[in-house]
Amino acid sequence: MALHEQQPRIRAAVLEDSARIAELSSVLGYPVSTSTLVERLKRLLSCGEESILVAELASSTVGWVHGSEQELLESGRRCEILGLVVDPLHRGKGVARQLVSQLERWAVSRGLDQVAVRSNVLRVESHPFYERLGYARSKTQHAYLKRLYPGSSSASI
Repeated sequence: MALHEQQPRIRAAVLEDSARIAELSSVLGYPVSTSTLVERLKRLLSCGEESILVAELASSTVGWVHGSEQELLESGRRCEILGLVVDPLHRGKGVARQLVSQLERWAVSRGLDQVAVRSNVLRVESHPFYERLGYARSKTQHAYLKRLYPGSSSASI
């Protein structure tokens, strides 16, 4: 990173971030209205097991990460990265790395000793990124989705 480039400020998301988080979700391939995002963010921010962080550069939100503490019957407690996106204009500048690093610190503060992430096989640019951060591919799987209410678009993979 060049010396003149500013480091992003990583902070906890707040409701006022909803519009920008919604915009960035569309970049990730999950379009969502701001009003829907506000409701989701309200619910998630009230849960102690969720961490939603945003990265700011010059007072503009350029990325976000969502992690969740999960307890799996078969393998115990862990943090899972459920979403990570950086504005295309700010990729390759260490923003995603810093978001993940801060989320990992959150996981450690909760006594979690592992972080998992799933990455679509089509997102080939993200696979080397996670490997550079020390993540190792543990399996390949198929993801299935069943809509319980036909026409519903609230559940996405």
